[in-house]
Order: sequence, then C-alpha cells, then structure tokens
Amino acid sequence: MQEEPPSATSLRLQELAEFRFQVRRFIGFSESASEAVGVPGQQYQMLQVVATTPAGTRATISYVAERMVLRHNSAVELVTRAERAGLVKRVGDDSDHRRSVVELTDAGRTVFLHLAEIHLQELNRVGPAITEALEKLIGKQVEAGNLTEVAR
Repeated sequence: MQEEPPSATSLRLQELAEFRFQVRRFIGFSESASEAVGVPGQQYQMLQVVATTPAGTRATISYVAERMVLRHNSAVELVTRAERAGLVKRVGDDSDHRRSVVELTDAGRTVFLHLAEIHLQELNRVGPAITEALEKLIGKQVEAGNLTEVAR
C-alpha cells in the first residue's frame, strides 16, 4: 500500500512547527547565555529594552511593560529585581513627577553589551536556519480556511 503524500495543510503546519522550533531554540540559547553570566533571561531582555530606547522616548516602567509584553506590576517587579542586582537605577522623570525612568548602571551596560555580542554571534550562526524557516512559512500565499484540515 502506497503512502499518500502530505497534504498542503500538513506541510504548512510542519513549516509553522519548524519556525517555532528555530525561534524557541534561539530563545533557549538566550536564556542559557544570560544565566551563565548570572542574569535571568528576562532581566537581559529588560536591559535590552532600556538600552535601545529610541531618542525622545523615556524608558518608563510602562514602556518596559509594553516592549516586554508584561503587565505593569510584573514590569515593576522585574525592574526592582534588576535594581537590587545593580543593573539599573530609577530616576525621577522631570516631565512627570508621578513616574520614574529606568536607566542602566555601568554594571548593567557592561552586562548588556557582553550579552548582546554573544547573541549577535549566535544569530550569525543560526540566523540562516531561522530565516529559511520563516521564508518557507511566509513565502507562500495562504487562502482563508486553508488550515481547516485536522493535522495528523
């Protein structure tokens, strides 16, 4: 008995799974690399948000929460932990005294730059696989309802 070739839907779902795997593998690397230098992965992500805040924008708790897709109170706790670790400091916002702005300390900047370099090296290594998986996934037109078939 000859096996039927996979359906277009099945192939599409496999491509989606492959993309998720490639992204998750990089995120796993990121968490391990951060923890190897004594910084939880989420704190590295927060350092990245603060360090790359665009000119004219202040890295407030609300901004950190938005960029990290966190609730405000979770961002407060994250910043508090990073502040205790000496990675960030809070300063008053001159334009709105009700809020504070998060800034990197010298130690936080050093950790961030070190981890950013490691992440860029890893992306040079695994970026092609991530890009290939994404291109396979988005490079094809998907018609509405195309994924209604149940995956096997």
